[in-house]
Amino acid sequence: MSNTNEIQACIFDLDGVIVDTANSHYKAWKRLANELGFDLTPEQNEKMKGIGRMESLDMLLEIGNIEADKKEKKKLADLKNGWYRDYISEMQPDELLPGVIDFLEELTEENILIAIGSASRNAPTIVRQVQIGRYLDALIDGSKVTKGKPHPEVFLKAAEEMGVEPAHCVVFEDAQAGIDAARNGGMRTIGVGSQQVLHNADMIIPGLNEINLEKLRTLEK
Repeated sequence: MSNTNEIQACIFDLDGVIVDTANSHYKAWKRLANELGFDLTPEQNEKMKGIGRMESLDMLLEIGNIEADKKEKKKLADLKNGWYRDYISEMQPDELLPGVIDFLEELTEENILIAIGSASRNAPTIVRQVQIGRYLDALIDGSKVTKGKPHPEVFLKAAEEMGVEPAHCVVFEDAQAGIDAARNGGMRTIGVGSQQVLHNADMIIPGLNEINLEKLRTLEK
């Protein structure tokens, strides 16, 4: 009889877990804020992590006390995205965060499925640039979902595409909205980052260089 707690798949957020594009996002949002006549602090930017582009834009406009209609918002979001794409189009495999390749290879050897679940529509570009596509069994990005985190849609779609029940998935996330999304979808969670920022995760690690299969299996108990 199979273990009802058996881990069959790992789903990774991209930004802040596999690569650090957070600074590229921040530079692009800050540039947009400056164009609109105000500044964006790192603390304000922290609250914009892990959510979709239009939700992030709404938060930015609220910070600047700026009103915009749907057409103007699309123009501003496209402007930010163009700058961001310029930053990420130069990414290289050596920009993968420490421990990523070792852990992905360990999972692959043990036949544990691997997916990316990201709110970013640019996820396929980043995956291609850092050359990790060969490890992936599913890639769900912002173009395949309509609901942002903390709604679990992105992770549920990844599980569905891999043919794995949510209860057999573990999600790796660096944002609280992502931890909440995974829990809302009935999945176990590993927070990547600081205990001060992340809450409710089943385990918290500083980075993927601090996880291996043996440690992952402790979540099955």
